[in-house]
Amino acid sequence: LPALSLSLSPSLPLSASGSEMWDDRRWGLFKRNLQPTLTLWSAFCSFGLCVAFLGPTLLDLRCQTHSSLRQITWVFFAQNFCVLLGTIIGGAFKKTFSCSLGALLVSTLLISAVFSIIPFCNNVIILAFVLAVAGLAMGCIDTIANLQLVRIYQKDSPVFLQVLHFCVGFGAFLSPMIADPFLSETNCIQNNLTVNGTFSDLTHIRKSMFPHRVVNETQFVLPTDGLVISQVSYAFWIMALINLPVPIAVLFLMCKQGFGGCCGKKNVPLLPAEELPPDLQMDRLSPGQEKTLRAKEPDGIIDCLKGLHLQEAPCTFFVVHIIGAVVLFMTDGILGEYSGFVYTYAVEKSLYIEPRVAGYLSSLFWASITLGRLASIPLSGKLKPATMVFINLGGIIGTFVLMLCFPVSIVCLYVGTGLLGFFLSSTFPSMLAYTEDILNYQGCATTVLVTGAGVGEFALQMLVGSVIQSPETDIFLVCGLTFGCLALLFYLVLLLAHRLHNHHRMADPSKTGTIEESKFSYQS
Repeated sequence: LPALSLSLSPSLPLSASGSEMWDDRRWGLFKRNLQPTLTLWSAFCSFGLCVAFLGPTLLDLRCQTHSSLRQITWVFFAQNFCVLLGTIIGGAFKKTFSCSLGALLVSTLLISAVFSIIPFCNNVIILAFVLAVAGLAMGCIDTIANLQLVRIYQKDSPVFLQVLHFCVGFGAFLSPMIADPFLSETNCIQNNLTVNGTFSDLTHIRKSMFPHRVVNETQFVLPTDGLVISQVSYAFWIMALINLPVPIAVLFLMCKQGFGGCCGKKNVPLLPAEELPPDLQMDRLSPGQEKTLRAKEPDGIIDCLKGLHLQEAPCTFFVVHIIGAVVLFMTDGILGEYSGFVYTYAVEKSLYIEPRVAGYLSSLFWASITLGRLASIPLSGKLKPATMVFINLGGIIGTFVLMLCFPVSIVCLYVGTGLLGFFLSSTFPSMLAYTEDILNYQGCATTVLVTGAGVGEFALQMLVGSVIQSPETDIFLVCGLTFGCLALLFYLVLLLAHRLHNHHRMADPSKTGTIEESKFSYQS
């Protein structure tokens, strides 16, 4: 033991020095990419604004469009489905950074335009169309921001991805706060029925609605004809103004990059190899190699797959893409179904919590997600992405087991909701960074994973919504535990695939990239 102690002690200063050098490297990259990084983060705040505004304002929008509860909840479906389509479409704009900025400019402008137009939508079909356009813009922002941030920072991307997803939580926290002062406290359609006071608790109705149907719709008595009295339009106009600086910031960055010659500048790469400091030039490519590599960059998923010489790729290459997407399919599905149905579970099942008290569960869930993403920023600099994903999946399973062990405990439900949000918060960015690292940033991982997460959030929310009213009181928690266990199982398969993929890559680096790229991956 003394000999072992002496042999290890000289390595401690080296470890500290290596950590300090890595921090300097990351800080140097951030300073050189300050403007594009801040622009991508602000775009994700726009994404967050759109994520959370619809739920609180839906009843006022029902009054505005003179529609029933069942009709108005279909706007959820329109937005969520088009978010999924947008994530796929966003991959078509990744050939160059300027092309991505153009799509980002259009998307962020569309979000401000949608916020401005919503108050004038007096028909539920028109409103659904407008929100579908917003969903497409949200999906494009989701794919482009994740993809470009990974492309900029690559091996150093986990910390910056955590900040990116914290911005979503911040935007999702901000939009309900803006809307709250303008929400109707009574039924916003006034007629003889509402004058006599026969209307339901609006807070309970807001919390009970989810994308494709309303729980126990017959118990809600809400008129569709009468005088509309609502001030929610001001909330949308305020959000439109708050979001307006984002497309302006994207436009400034486009001019700096010389997009399409709009400012008379040549379009240059974001981080030219010649401008990197000596400690960052160890594995840089020559200008000729950079030009060749840039010319081969794909436009979308199909072109991405065509450009990868799939006939030469090992089977582990495909397994990593598929299994990574399946893991996020499960974890983002848990996020979607839990946030959508935790209120319904609390008030309809064996707990029978008072509606106003149960309403805090959704707020607690999103607050813990935002707090978890904030805490993950320093943690991602200390822990590897693979370790963080494993801890998160274990925490998700443990939380559901805890809530199932005490199914009638209100305190346990609140504690479990907070823990679940915390463990889910950093799963997506950590998983994205880990999968891209396995593939040496050469595959289509970002596009595939973002699409898989979007499909999971949409599909599992629909699945749980179809069984939430079954006689089994704990079916909601059982579904979450099942999805969590499946996510952990597939993640263990991914760890095995990573090991096999590395073995194959080191044995024959020519099939997954150049020798220089394999050397860079090995040294990192």
